[in-house]
Amino acid sequence: MRVMHWVNAAALAVLLMSGLNIFSAHPALYWGSSSYTGHGPLLAFAAHAIPGWLMLPSERWLAMARRWHFFFAWVLVINAVCYLAYSIASRHLARDLAPNVADLRSIGRSILDHLRLRHPAGEAARRYNVLQKLAYLAVIFVLVPLVVLMGLAMSPRLDAAVPGWVDLFGGRQSARTVHFVGAWLIVAFVLVHVFETIVSGFWNHLRSMITGRFRIDVEECDDASR
Repeated sequence: MRVMHWVNAAALAVLLMSGLNIFSAHPALYWGSSSYTGHGPLLAFAAHAIPGWLMLPSERWLAMARRWHFFFAWVLVINAVCYLAYSIASRHLARDLAPNVADLRSIGRSILDHLRLRHPAGEAARRYNVLQKLAYLAVIFVLVPLVVLMGLAMSPRLDAAVPGWVDLFGGRQSARTVHFVGAWLIVAFVLVHVFETIVSGFWNHLRSMITGRFRIDVEECDDASR
């Protein structure tokens, strides 16, 4: 599980940076089958709005950026399938991620706790809270599949092999726009994930994701029991 976590982190980082390199070749988003409709873009950026240091493999190298992007997209997909299969087989999905009725009733309280930067202590820190569960499920079953599917929708080869299926999503330019938005929603999730890791005990969480050792202070357990 820890290995798959870090493979995901590396793959997502490369996908973001190579994706920005690809996007910088034409930094505009449209809706429909084509960008040549006579209508302006939904959203456009200046040609050099994206700094070169954010791009892989080097600044504004479209052909190689596409190679990197496609390769690490398959790394992400294969790793995600392995993660899902392991989560189902080990009951991690049902035991740790599926919210129960009590979890759903505690959403309001969990939101307030997060806004106040109050985090569970003691044994409660070993379990996911309801917002974590819902966020992870949304990423696993909605965002990542959607981004992958929209990426495939931009493939001329797949469009030629199965004609017309891209039109179900509004066309290739629509797929490109949804792919872009979905990717940034994943980035937002990662940023919130990293922020929560920092404010709730950075070194303890980082050590646990590398070694599997998570420390719980006795004082925290006593306070939580009271």
